[in-house]
Amino acid sequence: MSTGYPMTRIVGLGSFAPERVVTNHDLSKRVETSDEWIVSRTGIRERRFAGDAETTSDLATEAARRAMADAGVNPEDIDLVVIATITPDMAFPSTACLTQAKLGLGKVCSFDLEAACSGFLYGLDVADALLKTRDHRLALVIGAEKLSSIMDWEDRATCVLFGDGAGAAVLAKDEGQGGELLGFFSEADGSNPSLLCQPGGGSAHPASEETLRQRQHYLKMNGREIFKVAVRLMERATRELLEKHGLTPADVSCVIPHQANARIVESLAQRLELPMDRFFCNLDRYGNTSAASIPIALNEARDAWGFENGDHVLMVAFGAGLTWASGLLRWKK
Repeated sequence: MSTGYPMTRIVGLGSFAPERVVTNHDLSKRVETSDEWIVSRTGIRERRFAGDAETTSDLATEAARRAMADAGVNPEDIDLVVIATITPDMAFPSTACLTQAKLGLGKVCSFDLEAACSGFLYGLDVADALLKTRDHRLALVIGAEKLSSIMDWEDRATCVLFGDGAGAAVLAKDEGQGGELLGFFSEADGSNPSLLCQPGGGSAHPASEETLRQRQHYLKMNGREIFKVAVRLMERATRELLEKHGLTPADVSCVIPHQANARIVESLAQRLELPMDRFFCNLDRYGNTSAASIPIALNEARDAWGFENGDHVLMVAFGAGLTWASGLLRWKK
């Protein structure tokens, strides 16, 4: 599908997870749970937690450095930074600005984007548009999260689900090798934000003794309701994007789903009538890392599966907002 704009391509990928591995058995010492309970309901066996002194921008910086090395580019080559996160270092300035400084980049356009677990795909979409329509040459798009900082350890239904990490992509208007960004689909529905939110700390519920007592500064999720809508909307995002490009699910070589829950992925595979071996999953090792989920998985899938020339790679996510999105790559060697 020709748009008249130059093709944007992913020319480098990188990911980073903190050193500390936290198994289900480790969690069972802190909350009333077990390895069997977690695995049977989520597919998660372990996750990574950052240290107390590690910040989201630290994770983002390391993932970005690896992506830049993979692309063979230097700090002075980057002229746009977009970071997707729901766990910024602070409310402001943006984590992107802090990461820009840590990477030693020039005084380039840098900003955060918040679409929760769909954030990396939203970020790719925005960066793709800016590269095509502005003078930017190389962009860093990063999904980074320190979700351990907002876990409620009195809520065993949510605290076992999440982990920390970051993934990054270098985008360029390039005719060489890598993943061509063919297109995106994204939607949102903010009519029921309480399904998945962090209620305290914003202008609706500023920090106070009361918000602390009510534990409003921790992540809150209605898991049962989220499951009901996640599969349906991820299927919608997949089919809408593929149909726009004259493709069917059978034409997709690899699906990179948001790594939230094995049951959600299995249900999506059934709806799309695709075998599970088309889906790349690493949630057993990382848990749900929100905006970092898809870029970490994309980096590992490329290295593990070795995409062939012409392979279509479909990324699809669902998150708080509610938001849902998909992105389509065509690999070129």
